[in-house]
Amino acid sequence: MTKLKETYLEKIVPKLMEEFQYGNIHQVPKLTKVTVNRGLGEAAQNAKSLEASLSEIAMLTGQRPVVTRAKKAIAGFKIRQGMPVGIMVTLRSDRMYSFLERLINLVLPRIRDFRGISPKSFDGRGNYTLGLRDQLIFPEVEYDSIEQVRGMDISIITTAPTDEEGRALLRELGMPFRNN
Repeated sequence: MTKLKETYLEKIVPKLMEEFQYGNIHQVPKLTKVTVNRGLGEAAQNAKSLEASLSEIAMLTGQRPVVTRAKKAIAGFKIRQGMPVGIMVTLRSDRMYSFLERLINLVLPRIRDFRGISPKSFDGRGNYTLGLRDQLIFPEVEYDSIEQVRGMDISIITTAPTDEEGRALLRELGMPFRNN
């Protein structure tokens, strides 16, 4: 069991039960999954950059990504049906906790001029989405091995019914929110 999961079970669950007056331990919000998405853009035509993106996301998450393909042809964007347009990984259980632990403790503090992440990026149901502009902030990525700087979206899905409860859960897990 990862350190973050132990902290959640031993310290965060009792604190959230007290804060929100839950009658049952199963009402306490918990993490369901973390998804990491990357749009390929112009790399969709280049098979080499697709493979580079696949191996990079696999290295960061510890799990092989799935290639998402276009459902319809869009002439304006030069996309045909079935072309690769992005990649995604869904992390659950121990891989999810270890990825989040690395994200919170190693990756986010490495962002230049970092003052915290926006507390407003919740979707209304307790889920949080974070966009990263480049992959160089991950310690696993070597500067010489990348050909192009590409970002990614990280969505943290919780069982929290409201944004307030989801924000409290992520704050207790150590997510560095800005004070607005």
